[in-house]
Amino acid sequence: MSDFETRLFINGRFEAGEGNLETAFEPATGRKLAGVTSASEEQINRAVEAADAARHGFALTTPRERAKALNAIADKVEGNGDLASIESLNAGKPLRFVVAGELANVADVFRFFASAIRNMPASAAGHYRSSSMMSMMRRDPVGVIAQIAPWNYPLLMAAWKIAPAVAAGNTVVIKPSEHTPLSLLKLAEIIGDLLPPGVINVVLGNGLDVGQKLISHDRVRMISLTGDVRTGRAVLQAAAGPMIKRTHLELGGKAPVIVADDADLERLVATLREASFYNAGQDCTAACRILVSHARADELKERLVAMIGELSFGAPERDDVEFGPVITARHRDRIAGFVERAKAEGGTVLVGGKAPEGDGYFFEPTLVEAPAEAEIVQKEVFGPVISLTSVADDKEALAIANASEYGLASSVWSKDSARAACIAGALEYGVTWINTHGVFATEMPHGGMKNSGYGSDLSMQSLLDYTQVRHVMTALD
Repeated sequence: MSDFETRLFINGRFEAGEGNLETAFEPATGRKLAGVTSASEEQINRAVEAADAARHGFALTTPRERAKALNAIADKVEGNGDLASIESLNAGKPLRFVVAGELANVADVFRFFASAIRNMPASAAGHYRSSSMMSMMRRDPVGVIAQIAPWNYPLLMAAWKIAPAVAAGNTVVIKPSEHTPLSLLKLAEIIGDLLPPGVINVVLGNGLDVGQKLISHDRVRMISLTGDVRTGRAVLQAAAGPMIKRTHLELGGKAPVIVADDADLERLVATLREASFYNAGQDCTAACRILVSHARADELKERLVAMIGELSFGAPERDDVEFGPVITARHRDRIAGFVERAKAEGGTVLVGGKAPEGDGYFFEPTLVEAPAEAEIVQKEVFGPVISLTSVADDKEALAIANASEYGLASSVWSKDSARAACIAGALEYGVTWINTHGVFATEMPHGGMKNSGYGSDLSMQSLLDYTQVRHVMTALD
């Protein structure tokens, strides 16, 4: 099956790419899904120029007008069977989860920012120098935003980026992953009818070529990336000059799950079934690094092995699967490499640990017991693999958790609310859950610390991130 069109979307029109040809594969079968023709340098320039030309008029539209467009996008997204099928096929996600959860979340993000832009926090205004001088503070759009979206949640992450940027009055040139361009192109069809030409532009290609040219363009005022730390460093270099650009970075994570000796293990394991293995563990916030007290380690291992043994994985169209394949053969092999190296570092594979026979890029759900210093405990595996490390007490668990280079998501498990709050307060992570994991609210910010980046997705804070503060003073006499 390879009948999907992968045209660029520039200035309100679709057009064929003129750059290199790449191939997007169906993760569940390994078959070719689409040829992806990259944007040429000239097409990247035209996309940015279209966004730059559109930004002046779009910045003058009212919050009401922008909100109307965002709500209309949400209406067309919610329940859209074509969008759900494409997302499932291209990313390998179980279709039932895309239909029941992710599509509704995408629509909710657009609706939230439609409301948020009409409820921007009041700005200071007054006579701060003298009675003859009136000051006011404005929040204006930044301008042209270059956005790089990841392959693990192609549609949802695009919504997280596009909705606040457009709500604030910016214009966008967005590049999806070369592995998963199809659902964003379908979304562009919807957006193309509801926003002025040039407000949203989609270019295709890999990060080393198209992505680098896009973020380095001198008319781009801000770069928003969801990706890995290495790519984040490349963004910072591009942002340094000659035109200094603002940056918004979400660069991955290695979420610790601190399990105190009084934790409810039944509730924990039931939560980890989804929090660790949803989307085949290809999630920056996945509950992948369990730090459990010595007193409960054996019991937790037994429960986890039983739960993982029950997990069903397979083709995304099946109604009984809990996760599908990983994104590419190369990524599957990368995951396998982590597991093999863990064995060499003193780790023990308690369940899973290999790719099953057959077509597609599947990897078994895996639990590895490993020491805190092992690579599999420290580095982001980004697959259906969790590690378990036994610790003496809360203090040791905190020390191990905070020693990580990452600082995105974490969770604490204890029946003692004061104890859990104390541990949560000491964690150096942008998001911490207590007695749950991986639950999001569009009204609450999502962002990291340390090498996980900075800036917020979701919430009013994300809207503020896509604006610039200005002071305007008027002499009244």
